[in-house]
Amino acid sequence: MLFFELIAQGLVQGSIYALVALGLTLVYGLLRILHVAHAALFTLGGYLGVMITNATGSLALAFLIAMLASGLTGVAMYRLCYEPMLKQPPFVALIASIGLYIAFEEVFRIVFGASGLSYVAPPLQQQIALFGGLQFKMAELLVMAGTAGIIAVLFYLQTRTRIGVACQATVSDPQMAQSFGIKLQQVRDINFFVGSALAGFAGVWVALLNNLVEPTMGSVPSYKGLAIIVLGGMGSVRGTLMAALVLGVVESFGTIYLGKLLDRNAIAFAFLIVVLMMRPQGLFARS
Repeated sequence: MLFFELIAQGLVQGSIYALVALGLTLVYGLLRILHVAHAALFTLGGYLGVMITNATGSLALAFLIAMLASGLTGVAMYRLCYEPMLKQPPFVALIASIGLYIAFEEVFRIVFGASGLSYVAPPLQQQIALFGGLQFKMAELLVMAGTAGIIAVLFYLQTRTRIGVACQATVSDPQMAQSFGIKLQQVRDINFFVGSALAGFAGVWVALLNNLVEPTMGSVPSYKGLAIIVLGGMGSVRGTLMAALVLGVVESFGTIYLGKLLDRNAIAFAFLIVVLMMRPQGLFARS
């Protein structure tokens, strides 16, 4: 039974990692930018989720506004910060992104306080028994189902729609794509909006699962997300999904069997180092 419990908890945690890392992957795949400030959008989503749910009692409205606000803020980040740097070396945008994240973290601390916010009456906390007595919170089941649904929609958009084809064409040869009438600005705005909305979506879920949102809650997802896109093969949506789920399961087992030696985050990065020593291109990169 312990084995299945650890697998289940790993999949829940991996689903959160996937939601955060997918946005990073979309941005990196399009512009080759390591978007560390993506974690600030995750935190923004968490704050909005708690405040709107407490004020209105509607979790659905909280998700909608959190995703919309995070998506628009992500587009603003691109327009104001990254777009002027596209012709600069990649490390310039990376440094700017780190500075942007630190600035957002301090804004959250000033506006909302350092102690964090919680739900007055946390929704979706009822326990449900499945698979021979395994206990899940409703929120845990829904985050896995929501992640699966989002992955399916993203896959469809990437492979079956004009905007998906336009994104792929923009990645491989932006100038050629533009000559065929693809609007680079529009494609990049949509890409940032979708990736940022996913971060806000993930932030609401983490606030639900932990019943806490605080200014530094994006710190761990920021570097875990970078680790996941490296494991997944840098820019591969499918690889990112698989890497996120694998990392969640590895952490879940590691906290039981290695918890006396390493904490959860150290286990994740020890796993990353071991994998990259054996497979430098990433765990799920195409050979």
